[in-house]
Amino acid sequence: MCGIAGVVAHQNVNQELYEALTVLQHRGQDAAGIVTCEGSQLHLRKANGLVRDVFRTSHMMELTGNMGIAHTRYPTAGCSSSAEAQPFYVNSPFGITLAHNGNLTNAEELKQQLFVQDQRHINTNSDSEILLNIFAHELQRLGKLKLNEKDVFKAVAAVHKRCEGGYAVVAMITGFGVVGFRDPNGIRPICFGLRETDKGKEYMLASESVALDAQNFKLVRDIAPGEAVFIKKGGVIHTKQCAENPRLTPCIFEYVYLARPDSIIDNVSVYKSRLRMGEKLADKIMRINPDHDIDVVIPIPDTSRTSALQLANMLDVKYREGFIKNRYIGRTFIMPGQQERKNSVRRKLNAIDLEFKGKNVLLVDDSIVRGTTSGQIIKLAREAGANKVYFASAAPPVRYPNVYGIDMPAVDELVAHDRTEEEIEQAIGADWLIYQDLDDLFESVKKRNPEIVDFDAACFNKKYVTGTVSDEYLAKQGLARSDDQKAGNELDQTVIELHNTN
Repeated sequence: MCGIAGVVAHQNVNQELYEALTVLQHRGQDAAGIVTCEGSQLHLRKANGLVRDVFRTSHMMELTGNMGIAHTRYPTAGCSSSAEAQPFYVNSPFGITLAHNGNLTNAEELKQQLFVQDQRHINTNSDSEILLNIFAHELQRLGKLKLNEKDVFKAVAAVHKRCEGGYAVVAMITGFGVVGFRDPNGIRPICFGLRETDKGKEYMLASESVALDAQNFKLVRDIAPGEAVFIKKGGVIHTKQCAENPRLTPCIFEYVYLARPDSIIDNVSVYKSRLRMGEKLADKIMRINPDHDIDVVIPIPDTSRTSALQLANMLDVKYREGFIKNRYIGRTFIMPGQQERKNSVRRKLNAIDLEFKGKNVLLVDDSIVRGTTSGQIIKLAREAGANKVYFASAAPPVRYPNVYGIDMPAVDELVAHDRTEEEIEQAIGADWLIYQDLDDLFESVKKRNPEIVDFDAACFNKKYVTGTVSDEYLAKQGLARSDDQKAGNELDQTVIELHNTN
C-alpha cells in the first residue's frame, strides 16, 4: 500500500514530487524518499517519518534535476527500518533507482537466484530491492553502453517472467529517463498524466490520479496490466505491452479502503463505487430486516462516510456525524502492534453524546479486519448512551491474508477467520452485524469498467489471482506478519541502531 510517483519535466521536479507524496501520504506513514537526476548526478533524500518531517528546506534545495521518482512507505512485513526507506539505488548498470508498491510472492527464490546466478547482493529484507536488482540485471544482460526504449521494454518483459505477485513500479535510469510498469494482473494501481507547458510536454506517474490533479497534470490513463510506460529525458513518451497474458484483476481493497475517494482507478471513480456500496448495504438491510428500528446512521471516519451517507439516504434514516476525529493520529489499520491500535482508538475518536443517547445507532465502517477498532468504537457508542448499537461493514468478512502488498495480519489475528457472522457479532459486541455480500461489492466497483475481468479479493474468498500462492507461503507470511514477530523485529532494529550510535 505504498505511494509512488515519478516526474519528467523541463525544470526542477523536487516540488512536484514533494506535493505528490503529501497527496499520497495516506498510502504510507512509515518513511518517505525522493531522488532526482541532474545530468549524470543523482540527489537522494529519504528517512523514516511523515513527508512533512522528512523533507526540510535544506533537503529540497539539494534535490535539483528535471526528472525524479518518489516513494512513501508502509511496511507490509518486518520492521519500520530506515534502511528499507525507498527509493533504492544500484550503481550497475548506468545507475538505477526504483520505488515499488506491492509484494513479490517469490521473493525468497529470487533473492537466492540473484546471489547464485546473477552475483548480486541484497542488503535489506525488502522485496523492492530484489525487484530493482532483477530489473538492473536484465538491463545489464543486454550488454549495451547506450540504451533505447526497446531495451527498457525487454528488461521489463524479463521482470514479468521472473517476478510473481503484485507490483506497480517507477524506476529512473540516470541521465536517460523514467519508466513505470505494472504487474500482468494489474493488482496494484498506477497511472500517468500530461502537462503542457511553454517548454514542451511534461509527464507524471503516480499511484493515484489525485497526485496528478494536485500538480495540474491531466490524467491520460492507467498503465495497463503488464504494460510499461517509458518517458525519456526531455518529455518523449513510449509505451509497450510487455507481458504475454495480461488480465485486469485490480485489488478490491483499493476501492474499499486504501485509495482516496477523489481518485480514479482503472476508469472507476472510488467515490462512486463507495456510493454504490452504501446502496447495496441498504438493499440488504431492507431485504433481511425491512422492519428495522434504526434511528440514525453514523459513519466511522473517514473512509466510510460516502457509503454511510448513501445508505442513510436509501433507508430514509437520519445521517449524523457522531464521532470527531483527531486528524493528528495516523490510520489505525497500519499502526504496528495490537496495543498501539487499541490505545489509538480513544485518542483518535471522541463521541458526541447527544447523537447517541437513547438511540438505536447503525455504525458504518469500510471493513472489519482484526475487530479491535470495531469493538472499541462500539464500546464508545454505548458509553455515549446508545440504546442499541448495530454495525455495518461495506466489505465482506476479511477471513484470509492479503499477499500482494497490504499488511493484513496473521490469519489467526483476523476476527472473521474460522468464525460465523454471529460469532463475530458477539466478539465485537454489536447488537446486530451486517456485512456486504461479495457479489454486491464486485458489482459496486465493476459497474463502470467491463474490462475488469476479476478482482484480487483473496482476503474475502482466498482466490489468489496469480495462482502461485501456496499454503506453505501463507503460513510463512502469517509468522512474519504476526504482532509478536513484528514486535521482535522492532526490538532487533532498535538494538542495531543503538549499537551503531555507540
